[in-house]
Amino acid sequence: MKEPVHIGRHPSARPDLEKLLGEVAGGDQEAFAVIYDATVSPVLGVARRVLRNQAQSEEVAQDVLVEVWRTAARYRPERGTAINWILTLAHRRAVDRVRSVEASSAREHKAALLDQTPEYDEVTEQVEARFEREQVKRCLRTLTELQRQSVTLAYYRGLTYREVAELLALPLGTVKTRLRDGLIRLRDCLGVSV
Repeated sequence: MKEPVHIGRHPSARPDLEKLLGEVAGGDQEAFAVIYDATVSPVLGVARRVLRNQAQSEEVAQDVLVEVWRTAARYRPERGTAINWILTLAHRRAVDRVRSVEASSAREHKAALLDQTPEYDEVTEQVEARFEREQVKRCLRTLTELQRQSVTLAYYRGLTYREVAELLALPLGTVKTRLRDGLIRLRDCLGVSV
């Protein structure tokens, strides 16, 4: 049988990443250096395919390899090869970066839209509130005395129907009727649609 012909340097044997990850889990820095050298290019390639930005791809590759150092003990050979585990970490981290950039962009867009909204105009708000108060006062004057007293006690003083009835020395049913009629007249006067 013919042996393969190699041009240039003889290919070095691929490192046993599964074994090296076990050593890295024990804190072996030399084993990590071998893993780093063997995987940095494929990790960077995965990140670059997802991110399409060299600087961000380099950051993600760095983050992934730091994660490999910190979490090597989590690798489970029964779930797949060491290189697949590392490249899966790279892909996930790159996708997370894309999502983070998109979310940040969306937040910035919302903030820019909020900056374009007109600011609160205190004078306009005060004028509108004063106008509304005057309109309510004018409409209250169109009610009968009993309706006006009932509405004022119930809605401006916060009394219950029963308390209004006791205060005006009237039956509860009469107060409820006067309140209902008064509110209907107010609604019509103010032009409020239901």
